[in-house]
Amino acid sequence: MARDPQVTDALRAKVRGELREVEEIRDPDLREKVIEVWALAIARSSFTSIGEIAPSGNPGVMTLKRGNQVDHLRGVARLAMGMADELTASFPELEVDRDIVIAGALCHDVGKPWEFDPENRKRWESNPRAAGLPSVRHPAYGAHLCFTVGLPEEVAHCATGHSGEGELIVRSLENTIVHHADHAFWNIMHAGDMIVPESVPGRKHVD
Repeated sequence: MARDPQVTDALRAKVRGELREVEEIRDPDLREKVIEVWALAIARSSFTSIGEIAPSGNPGVMTLKRGNQVDHLRGVARLAMGMADELTASFPELEVDRDIVIAGALCHDVGKPWEFDPENRKRWESNPRAAGLPSVRHPAYGAHLCFTVGLPEEVAHCATGHSGEGELIVRSLENTIVHHADHAFWNIMHAGDMIVPESVPGRKHVD
């Protein structure tokens, strides 16, 4: 597994404490790489924890009235596990890889520290024509981070294909579960009046 000198054991421990569903992953190597990718994402940003990241689908879009990205990630992971467990109980021939579902759900937004980073936002917004706004969206940057730490392509696929980019590819079974869990989270929060009104776009779904 690739290790970055900026990633400390203290940061890894912080990530493990924030993303408690990681302990549901049976494969110890996969479990540690999920922790490593999030620690790397935070280390390469101006954030010091996942909990510092605003609870939005995209920067300033579909923002929860309370909470942070930890609540979103854990919520999506629990929804994804629930769907996988319920459906495989009735249809075991689905052959869902539960570890990939959990890892994919926890890592689907691992690129957000990049896209949400205040320093990046300031640079992009000051001159969108230079490198774009953003230069790279969180799904693509998340896949890059996944590959950097040696996560399997099935998990990187969940990062890159959970949102709008996924409409351009064929989603795997596990990514399909993560995709629907992600969208269910935001749509249910919206229906339950848990989204800041001015952050709601003129559409039902977010990335």
